[in-house]
Amino acid sequence: MNEELDLRQFATEALGTGLLVFFAVGVATLSFGYEAAGSSISAGVVATALAFGFVLLCLAYALGPISGCNVNPAVTIGFLFSGRMKLRTAIGYWIAQFVGGILGALVLYAVFSQAPTYHKATVGLGTNGYDTHSLIHLSAGGAFLAEVILTFLFVFVVLAVTAKGTTSPYAAPVAIGLALATVHLIGIPLTGTSVNPARSFGPALVVGGDALKQVWLFIVAPLVGGIVAAFVSRLVVLGDIELTGGKPLAEAE
Repeated sequence: MNEELDLRQFATEALGTGLLVFFAVGVATLSFGYEAAGSSISAGVVATALAFGFVLLCLAYALGPISGCNVNPAVTIGFLFSGRMKLRTAIGYWIAQFVGGILGALVLYAVFSQAPTYHKATVGLGTNGYDTHSLIHLSAGGAFLAEVILTFLFVFVVLAVTAKGTTSPYAAPVAIGLALATVHLIGIPLTGTSVNPARSFGPALVVGGDALKQVWLFIVAPLVGGIVAAFVSRLVVLGDIELTGGKPLAEAE
């Protein structure tokens, strides 16, 4: 992998993560901060879940051939621990993803702040949380376990459908987008659903306060879930299947 390709991949990861945060977290903010879904929590959950799933599906098709469209440190750690990515590349991806998540949150905040009805303290920015910041007041322990399980399912699907010989590269983004939407359907009432440390850190950094104090959980738990998914996928799904390497969609063709 030459230096020029590395830089293009890292830039793509930053761009993809920023777009994911802007569009999907934006829908979450409108649905719950602005209560665009009205009095129906279920409507907000569905709208937000579909937003995350659809945005990732589009990004996977658009950016997958360049970087694999990880746009998520938990996915990257899954590729790393499954032997499909080198540590040097993973570190570059992680830096790019967190930078993209921060920039996406800043741009989203810049847009919302132009509305006279927007107040960061009351509307927020689609941050994740536990205890009083959870719709069902889930404890820190419950939130940690939930995020590990949710991330495990998502990363497990990503690793499974991007292994060479398992799924058509044209169908893989659909499965990945649906998996992300699925974990959001149950996860939003629990923690707001992270399953992505970069998605959580950017908005929490902008909002500050309790969101920033609690963000450690939404960094650590998804990474744990990604590691577990990596080991399970190697034992259960991949077997002797030829792996795709660091660029799941591009090299699966």
